[in-house]
Amino acid sequence: MSAIDLNLLVTLDALLSEGSVAGAARRLGLSASAMSRALARLRQATGDPLLVRAGRGLVPTPRAMELREQVSQLVHGAQAALRPVQAPDLRRINRTFTLRTRQGFVENFAIDLIAYLRENAPGIRLRFVEKTDRDGTALREGSVDLETAVVDEDTRPELRTQALFVDRIIGVVRAGHPLSRAEVDVAGYAAGRHVGVSLRGIEHGPIDEALGALNLSRDIVTCVPGFSTALGLARSSDLIASVPERYTTRLRHGMHSFALPVPIPEFTVAMLWHPRMDADPVHRWLRGCLREICSGKKPI
Repeated sequence: MSAIDLNLLVTLDALLSEGSVAGAARRLGLSASAMSRALARLRQATGDPLLVRAGRGLVPTPRAMELREQVSQLVHGAQAALRPVQAPDLRRINRTFTLRTRQGFVENFAIDLIAYLRENAPGIRLRFVEKTDRDGTALREGSVDLETAVVDEDTRPELRTQALFVDRIIGVVRAGHPLSRAEVDVAGYAAGRHVGVSLRGIEHGPIDEALGALNLSRDIVTCVPGFSTALGLARSSDLIASVPERYTTRLRHGMHSFALPVPIPEFTVAMLWHPRMDADPVHRWLRGCLREICSGKKPI
């Protein structure tokens, strides 16, 4: 079966609406002869004359009358599909978005994000899932809509990324801890008892490398998988937690924080999404909300 030229649907819609070759030609900006040739092709495709002479004009056949509404709906539906997306009415949207991120990110930023959605887009719900690895399969397959990650050379190039904030590692101890009474030097920091943070149970990282360059080392007495757990232990003991500053703002309330006495590079936390979601207006709006909340601003 030969392929059908779908442009003929637009031609047929014009012919059935105008009831004349000349009127349909003017409507579509074609010559009368071009419209006559298109009508001939339509007659061949449908096996029906569609418009027949009646006096000085043309009248539709029964088959044409049957097609009129159907063709009109198809043409208008196609035009709507190809028209630029209009700004959505956020208060009438009902969607659930899945965000894959670390627990600390949820605890520090989700409260403001959820509150803003409830006020401006109450039908949008967020589902948070724990980020346990750097695999981007969930984004590619669509089971996750948005993800947060530290941007580095391992970030998959096929994913879209946008920076949320720059962060740094700081030291945190309980209020009244000996390290809270004076400026912390490298010897005092290294001499303390530490809680390490690692999802994979790896105890040594950039801090230990920096200390090793000075022939110093930390006494890591325990290792936990999350920042909130590390801060919980530090809050109720003399352990020292070393955690991201921006990532843990809410979690550190009432505790003493200090700059690390060794140089550790800052890092950028970004959101990641699959390119197929680029033009989705609601997804784009949600990305804007997350970006503004992470920057400390009120979303627009």
